[in-house]
Amino acid sequence: MLFQVFAAVVLAATPLPIADAGKVTWTVQPANASAVDGRRWIERILDPGQQVTEHLAVRNLGTTSAVFALSAADGYLTATGRFNMLSSDKKSTDGGTWIDVQNTITVAPNETRILPFTITVPAGATPGDHPAGIAASVLSSSGTVQIESRVGFRVMLRASGTAQASLAAQGVKARYERSWNPLRSGAIHVTYTVANIGNVRADARASVSVSELFGAHRRDGGAAAGELLPGGNRAADGRIRGVWGLGPVRTTVLLTPAVLGEAGGGAQILPASTEMTVWIVPWPQLLAVALLVVLLFVLRTYRRASRRRLARLLDDARREGQALRKDTP
Repeated sequence: MLFQVFAAVVLAATPLPIADAGKVTWTVQPANASAVDGRRWIERILDPGQQVTEHLAVRNLGTTSAVFALSAADGYLTATGRFNMLSSDKKSTDGGTWIDVQNTITVAPNETRILPFTITVPAGATPGDHPAGIAASVLSSSGTVQIESRVGFRVMLRASGTAQASLAAQGVKARYERSWNPLRSGAIHVTYTVANIGNVRADARASVSVSELFGAHRRDGGAAAGELLPGGNRAADGRIRGVWGLGPVRTTVLLTPAVLGEAGGGAQILPASTEMTVWIVPWPQLLAVALLVVLLFVLRTYRRASRRRLARLLDDARREGQALRKDTP
């Protein structure tokens, strides 16, 4: 996908061009000085203090001329993992402030306009990723407010220096899902939050393993929590089946970051693991053992009572036999 679509509600006083967004269709893409160059987004590794010039192309797919407002802002990932940029009523403090683009551009029907913009990295920029986005916007009225419709693309900026990919599993909780059939095992359900504590965006590769009393060690196939930007986090979980839960169960969450981007190979990869032990009372097995003990006790009591009754019957029979012999002349 070459661009993302954004929408935000802004105040009527916002100085953006007014249009009927429902009748305007447009795209915004990275470009070189003469044409669209096929990039999905712009990705640059720059030194602190460095300034470069890039280009974007705005294409009007509609049948009427339109004036588009151009803007840049800090980028972030939504809860569903989609890239977005701060709305116009929020102030950027990071990569979005590094981009300088002209305020508006007029594009005729079926026309593509290419224009330059500059990226200036602050001299004191910290190493790592500083995501941003750049968009072309129009406003449409809806009652007393105006709705800003934006189309844009990522501008993934990385300041040179030591790049570290590091993840952490936070708020780890393990819950045993038992089977009340004593001959069937249960499962450990682990929930946690994956946090990117490094300075580059990474794909979070997670693996959950379980070790229990008899040394049985099980590992799932590994799961990907998805892309995370520096400082971002996302809820994750894992379920390990075949766990008997006979006492202490140790659960380990291993996170291995996979660096994304053109310079992924130059980053330090710092895997991290978190362990927790839960004590599980094997109620189904204990109840089965208790039932077996009760059954054995009942059987033993019954057998003892049967033997005593048989002994009494034999004694009675002997006494009757002796009595008959005495009475016989």
